Amino acid sequence: MAHDFRQVDIEQIKDKLGFGADKVYAVMGEFSEPEHLVRAGRRIREMGYTKIDALSPFPVHGIDDAIGVPYSKLGWIVICVALCGSATALLLQWWCGTINYPLVIGGKPLFDFSFSIPITFELTILFSAFASVIGMFAMNGLPRLYHPSANYRLAHRATDDRFILLVEANDPIFNAQSTAEHMKIVGAGSVEVVIG
Repeated sequence: MAHDFRQVDIEQIKDKLGFGADKVYAVMGEFSEPEHLVRAGRRIREMGYTKIDALSPFPVHGIDDAIGVPYSKLGWIVICVALCGSATALLLQWWCGTINYPLVIGGKPLFDFSFSIPITFELTILFSAFASVIGMFAMNGLPRLYHPSANYRLAHRATDDRFILLVEANDPIFNAQSTAEHMKIVGAGSVEVVIG
């Protein structure tokens, strides 16, 4: 009895996560040249698709604009955390020099901004580095041990010599058959409906 209950729970979890043999992830197509990928991405977007992604062995100039990738918010996160690092450094040095352990050495003031520049710089860089790495992992959803795009028969070529365009199944106008036809129309060499 307990085994059946556990199996039902696993099936419910798989259903909520979108895993399973009946779950379509995307329609994926491959291209041989980066220019063809950009042109196809632009045409697919003009057809009304909005959930588009591209896989390539190296950065392709213009693909972000072609498929409508918004600008990253990571820079704003990093600058805000870097300013927090600067404020932390200045506050810490002021507190230690004037309140917690006030010593006059060589006639220097208890706190002076010019003497605090190196430590302020170091904490600004430290905080921004942590914000960059942690923010990048969080925004990209990493670490991810499985991604449905790996089920595409030619997915391994995206790290070698092919460029892959995909339209996700959660796109508002997605229909597996018509989307596959549209992918062929824009010039995809091998089109496949990928199961998640």
